[in-house]
Amino acid sequence: MDFNFTDEQQQFADALRRYLDRHYGFEARQAIVHSMAGVSNEHWSAFAELGLTALPVPEAQGGFNGGTVDMLVVMQELGRAMVVEPYWSTAVGIEALKLSGTGDGDDAELLELAAQGKLKLAVAFHEPDARYDLFFIETKAVRQGGGYVLSGTKSVVLHGAQADHWIVPARLDGEVALFVVARDAANTQVTDYRTIDGQRAATLVFNATPARKLDGTHAGAAALEHIADYGIVLLCSEAVGALDALNHATVEYTKTRQQFGVPIARFQALQHKMVDMLIHTEQARSATYLAAVRYGSEDIDQRRRAVSAAKVRVGQAARFVGQQAVQLHGGMGVTNEVAAAHLFKRLAIIETTLGDVDHHLARFAALPGFATAAA
Repeated sequence: MDFNFTDEQQQFADALRRYLDRHYGFEARQAIVHSMAGVSNEHWSAFAELGLTALPVPEAQGGFNGGTVDMLVVMQELGRAMVVEPYWSTAVGIEALKLSGTGDGDDAELLELAAQGKLKLAVAFHEPDARYDLFFIETKAVRQGGGYVLSGTKSVVLHGAQADHWIVPARLDGEVALFVVARDAANTQVTDYRTIDGQRAATLVFNATPARKLDGTHAGAAALEHIADYGIVLLCSEAVGALDALNHATVEYTKTRQQFGVPIARFQALQHKMVDMLIHTEQARSATYLAAVRYGSEDIDQRRRAVSAAKVRVGQAARFVGQQAVQLHGGMGVTNEVAAAHLFKRLAIIETTLGDVDHHLARFAALPGFATAAA
């Protein structure tokens, strides 16, 4: 596939990369990770000024109405720098409001605030014991007065404690529905923690917590899967950026590490390994670009097929490139002093977020036409 970014997309990527290179280096990133907050409000404000927060928001709410290809450009750069601010979670939350909201009233206000960088969002996809099943939902919604209350537990909500509002899937009369819950809503318990890749996640416990139901045309089980697919496309895009950074870090390290009086980069066997790493990365890139394009397809199975294929290929590349990078770095590859170790951790978490390789292989194989094509 001949895929070229527009001039505007490339300029946006270049501006973001310049900012990250100048202000978000490895040491600066580590300082943020080990801070009490785990994220930087200063950098979040800078992202808003650059237009990142407005990019996925519709024009009617003050945004740029960016599509998945526009977001791909951004996520690649954030992946290279291992950014730990809640951009992915907020972008996925914005997509949830776009798909399942009404586009006016409270939904429009949330989108406007998100575009300005004044509001962070998170989608509570996971529940304990659900594994990767999006529809294993035990959280229940009950009508109370003129609204609703939720009861249940959501686990590993990425940047859940940093979000101002959560998008929460729950069962209402047995059917999947989506609700908006404010961070300061009553009867909510939030447990925040740092994950092994330096990001933040939280466990949310609701006990008759007030919530507002999203009443858009698409606000059920199909919408939840659609939102998850959007999140996967963004994760794969981030992974491609991280793979690029890991390849670069490995090549540079082999130019400086010496054995038998010469840099190990001169050894043909190691050159072959690094070529294989590059091939895996380029295949992951191609699958991700296709998924970004196919995400907007009216053919739901085509979207599912492209998204799962990308998640599989990215997951395989993440494991191969990460393992080879650690081997080529030697003992340094598993220490916290080099970026390679942190890139590998981030890639490992991306591979297991919203379905691992085995899960998406099974999803791909279950789609119509697979058995016929295989025959």
